[in-house]
Amino acid sequence: MQVNFKILGFSHVIEDVSTFIRQIDSLTSDPGVIQLLDADGVAGEEHVNHAVHQAVNSFKRKDNIANDLGLEICVRASAQRQISKALELLGLKKGYNNICAVLVDCDKDTVNELQSYMGEINNKILEPDITSLKEIYNVSDEEMKSSGGITRVMIERTSLLVLETW
Repeated sequence: MQVNFKILGFSHVIEDVSTFIRQIDSLTSDPGVIQLLDADGVAGEEHVNHAVHQAVNSFKRKDNIANDLGLEICVRASAQRQISKALELLGLKKGYNNICAVLVDCDKDTVNELQSYMGEINNKILEPDITSLKEIYNVSDEEMKSSGGITRVMIERTSLLVLETW
């Protein structure tokens, strides 16, 4: 199953998270999915790309953790088996947010509507902040060194979720 997706970065002030998510959800039509993640908790586009593929493959293998593809992307990107913990790490909060938007099977109109709603695309916010990510995910210097960097650490942790389900 081939999946078409885009990863976009935005900065946005959120007054009410529930209302904001409902407004974003209204932009999509089936089978499209928009998943918004706290960009401060992602280790770059490669990390998110890997999480999307892992999420899609989990549905193919029928070993998904969440019943929703968007939430499964969040779970995989956070490298957590508990949905509540994944949302704690990568969920949006009231106030100023750096947002990683993952658009799966969305048409060009949806992308344009999202950009109109969110403002200018800023993929620089998707670049990993090593110090912050080490703290968020409790990554040691030894793990960083043995894996080859924070992005590799997060990809490895995401991949380990697959092994834990077997």
